[in-house]
Amino acid sequence: MIEITNLHKSYPVGNRKLHVLKGINFSAQEGELISIMGSSGSGKSTFLNILGILDEGDEGTFHLDGTLIQNLSEKVAANYRNQFLGFIFQSFNLINYKNALDNVALPLYYQGVSRKERHERSLFYLEKVGLADWADHLPNELSGGQKQRVAIARALASNPKVLLADEPTGALDTKTSYEVMELIQKINEEGKTVLIVTHEPDIAEMTKRIVHLKDGLIINDERREPVKAVAHV
Repeated sequence: MIEITNLHKSYPVGNRKLHVLKGINFSAQEGELISIMGSSGSGKSTFLNILGILDEGDEGTFHLDGTLIQNLSEKVAANYRNQFLGFIFQSFNLINYKNALDNVALPLYYQGVSRKERHERSLFYLEKVGLADWADHLPNELSGGQKQRVAIARALASNPKVLLADEPTGALDTKTSYEVMELIQKINEEGKTVLIVTHEPDIAEMTKRIVHLKDGLIINDERREPVKAVAHV
């Protein structure tokens, strides 16, 4: 599903280069639930951006579902993102003047899906995350947890092969965080590959594999039995 070999990435800082990723080797199989941890400056955000085809490494290779991701035009990169990837963000990234249904439908609009099918699929995924009754509500009428559920439904709507979640519980209280993780675990149990960047150890414990980054390198990669997310805490 994901195969990364000897990945390096640097950024110019004044007259020098900041070497952020220093030879990452990483693979993920279909159906994995992986957390990526590391302190600020460890390289985890850069790593996630490359996985999300939002940035590109300087050296090394990145294969996604057997396709080499390299030297892509923005149009082709956007096509691969639409085809393979779903994104969940800490800040939800919902459009304030669109209701929950229209927010979920947005990636389908860009894929050229018909209006009728967009409506049906969006409602299906809102129901999947327990928010069908909130389809007509605007983001400012939703709680933080509900906003994140809408964001998850939006990420699922285009049926991506991989979900990339950047601190998906970072803006939520503990109870709501566990509710979101309970939903993510259910999605993973249905076969979806999920990668989560998090700085919260209890959230990482709910994944099947914890990858630790430090100073641009993977220093630990542990497969484990995940703690079951229990929303009623």
